[in-house]
Amino acid sequence: MMRAMLLDAPGRPLRDARLPVPEPSPRQVLLRVSACGVCRTDLHIVDGDLPAPHLPLVPGHEIVGTIAAVGAQVEGWKEGDRAGVPWLGETCGVCPYCRSERENLCDRARFTGYHIDGGYAEYAAADARFCLPIPEGFSDLQAAPLLCAGLIGYRSLEATGDAERIGFYGFGAAAHLLIQVARAQGRRVFAFTRPGDEEGQRFARELGAEWAGSSTEAPPEPLDAAILFAPVGALVPTALRAVAKGGTVVCAGIHMSDIPAFPYELLWGERVVRSVANLTRRDGRGFMALAPRIPVRAAWRAYPLAEANRALADFREGRIKGAAVLTPGSE
Repeated sequence: MMRAMLLDAPGRPLRDARLPVPEPSPRQVLLRVSACGVCRTDLHIVDGDLPAPHLPLVPGHEIVGTIAAVGAQVEGWKEGDRAGVPWLGETCGVCPYCRSERENLCDRARFTGYHIDGGYAEYAAADARFCLPIPEGFSDLQAAPLLCAGLIGYRSLEATGDAERIGFYGFGAAAHLLIQVARAQGRRVFAFTRPGDEEGQRFARELGAEWAGSSTEAPPEPLDAAILFAPVGALVPTALRAVAKGGTVVCAGIHMSDIPAFPYELLWGERVVRSVANLTRRDGRGFMALAPRIPVRAAWRAYPLAEANRALADFREGRIKGAAVLTPGSE
């Protein structure tokens, strides 16, 4: 048996449960979980913003662990290897999206900690084909936030093309990693936080933001692109006002509140609003190769597995500087 934090129904606190250790299928590996990041998507699942999760559910999709068992058809992994498990857990492999390197859009995709039990537990089983190697030099706690906050941030940054002046709306787990990539690429970053979040603005400046202010403020100069990490639809017209003609506004979250109506003149001038949906294994390999070269370093706060509800509450209320990470087995 293993300890796990279980979601019985959306809107309820997670329950401290004892469950059987998963038995890996022929294509799966079993990981002894050492760290699991807490992501905003976990909040959306727990709070019921995302429909129809597998219930009861073990959340968590930023999993780092050591392989404890290997399925009969697994290639390239062995017991004792360190591996990471991201949000994308499985795809069909045969649809037009999968066959055109757009597996993130597969209609039959299944996601870790949503359709598949995740890492808020002492053990987790995962499809070996979707696991990622963890770069050397990264501790388990440092590596966990890379597996979603880092990967989605990386895909979002790629969506801005060669934009030089980039605004980050919401400066949390993803933004504090992505700013390190953007600055290493010679880009200029402008950070927007919740009104009154002076600590968050100071954190952004410490990491290299050229300017940091409230999301209600205009940047000191027009932006080439903006990435919205905050799941607030009202920020879309705000960001459109901030970007220059030809600029791009990237909505990075899997869930966002409704976007209010706005005048066409905000979009005119060949401005673009686009979303980023999930991630691909290609994103994972690219970011995991890039992260140690910069190197990207996560700021994190560790929580014992039993305190997952407190970690989620702190995340929800914006009390975390950087990322929150659960540490199964540390109690």
